[in-house]
Amino acid sequence: VQLQASGGGLVQAGDSLRLSCTASERTVRMNALGWFRRAPGKEYEFVAVALWGGTTTYYGDFVKGRFIISTDNANNTVYLEMNNLEPDDTAVYVCAARQSRSAFVYTLYDRYEYWGRGTLVTVSS
Repeated sequence: VQLQASGGGLVQAGDSLRLSCTASERTVRMNALGWFRRAPGKEYEFVAVALWGGTTTYYGDFVKGRFIISTDNANNTVYLEMNNLEPDDTAVYVCAARQSRSAFVYTLYDRYEYWGRGTLVTVSS
């Protein structure tokens, strides 16, 4: 499975961005589609996940209602709508996928099976 993320860019604090991640295989068959981010000098941080074809979603604690993950299974794409962005949101955002249906810890980056290259989001103050 190949994942291609896009939509990053340079924005100001308070702005919004929508990231997209398109998969080479049907997303409806994915057990999990997630977004992680990595800021300079830091480890990967869980942002959001859509489980079971997008029927259930979870978010990292820092999101506080600002982000929305959604799936478009007709186009094999998962989105991350980010609102009220803050400078601390600056990072490379990476999408990840897992096909296996066994139980797993969805907040851990290395528990996924496929990862995209990432897209850079820079938020200026």
